[in-house]
Amino acid sequence: MADKILIIDDEEGIRISLRGILEDEGLEVIEAESGEQGLESLGTDIPDLIFLDIWLPGMDGLKVLDIITRDYEGLPVIMISGHGTIETAVQALKKGAFDFIEKPLSLEKVVVSSRNGLEFSRLRQENIALKTRISSEQRVTLTGESEAIINLKRVIGRVAPTDSWVLITGENGTGKEIVARAIHHQSGRADRPLVAVNCAAIPEELIESELFGHEKGAFTGADKAKEGKFELADGSILFLDEIGDMSLKTQAKILRILQEQSFEHVGGRKTIRVDVRVIAATNKDLAKEIKAGNFREDLYYRLKVFPLELPPLRDRIEDIPLLIEDFMATLVQQHGFKPIGFNQDAIEILKRYPWPGNVRELKNFVERMFIMYAGDVVTADRLPPEFKQLSVESKITDTPSSPDESMDMLISEGPTDLKQARADFEARFLEAKLKEFDGNISQLAKAIGLERSSLYRKLKAYQIQTD
Repeated sequence: MADKILIIDDEEGIRISLRGILEDEGLEVIEAESGEQGLESLGTDIPDLIFLDIWLPGMDGLKVLDIITRDYEGLPVIMISGHGTIETAVQALKKGAFDFIEKPLSLEKVVVSSRNGLEFSRLRQENIALKTRISSEQRVTLTGESEAIINLKRVIGRVAPTDSWVLITGENGTGKEIVARAIHHQSGRADRPLVAVNCAAIPEELIESELFGHEKGAFTGADKAKEGKFELADGSILFLDEIGDMSLKTQAKILRILQEQSFEHVGGRKTIRVDVRVIAATNKDLAKEIKAGNFREDLYYRLKVFPLELPPLRDRIEDIPLLIEDFMATLVQQHGFKPIGFNQDAIEILKRYPWPGNVRELKNFVERMFIMYAGDVVTADRLPPEFKQLSVESKITDTPSSPDESMDMLISEGPTDLKQARADFEARFLEAKLKEFDGNISQLAKAIGLERSSLYRKLKAYQIQTD
């Protein structure tokens, strides 16, 4: 796509001359006869470079420059100045203009100045992209001050600098990819990009090509050779997400490659050797999958050099306010809306919610509240229905004759294990919500922010009938 130039000048002859020069350079040109018309054009189509005359009818060039530098930071503007306006041109440079050229126009000066301006524009875009990528990569630190997260950070700090392979397990939404990126960020391979593969998202017939690459003509549609993920991850880390969803056939091939660190393209004969560190992740219990015949035991032990189990959000509820603050900062930066707040009653209800979708569910919830109540405070009565029900239930169950009697009752009649108490609550919650949605699994999964497959597994684990 050609770079786009906006010319703002009231003299038709100047616009024609500039258009001819710039189009000969392969550039796309837009014209405006006044400052007002030029700013209107900017509102619908931002160019890569602007030529702006100083003397214009109505709004003059310096005023237009002020608006451009204020509203379109970094957009290069080349001022066009007539004889006797050099001082004004210098003033324009101080205001942020990229360059200026004098009338009558010099072809060489226009070409050189436009090339320099476009190069500046490209470097600016690359700088923005780089800052965005660095910012994204730096946000791989886990948010939280709970004991579970402190321990997790400590373990990551130990294993990351090594070349040990890591198997990350945990429920959906607990942040397995974030942990993988945190390990990569602190590893000796951080200078090369992490290569991630979602094993569950690639069709069975394409996964070999995706992982190992293929030669031209290897199969129908292979009109050119392609590098696979293992090849791209040479010298870096390959993150195999949802490893438990691979077929046994692919598992066998993966095992051989992991052991030998060499492979061939699909349809190829040349052996390709790589140096790849592997991080795998799954939400499945691979030990059970092995017993069920769905996962290779030898691959399991090959991957499980350093096992890392992530805690569910219900086991680190004290991190919820910090996570909300973190998500809010990102949303404000992305959308420019005013942040929202949660009063203490709302926070307490959020802490009682079981969060079956874990941190991902919390993130989606915060975004929903952010869209609805930007710049406002979310109170308990503004929470979605599933949370309001929790509030009602808590008022009923939390109204004993005295606080001491309530505590005695909970201790004497309730579970003695904290994890079991939370599991009991989650089971009761799911059973109640299933009745509320008349047994409709799809609607229930959507309402509570959980994938259907995960919901089915939880219902089965708690022996809740779905018929």
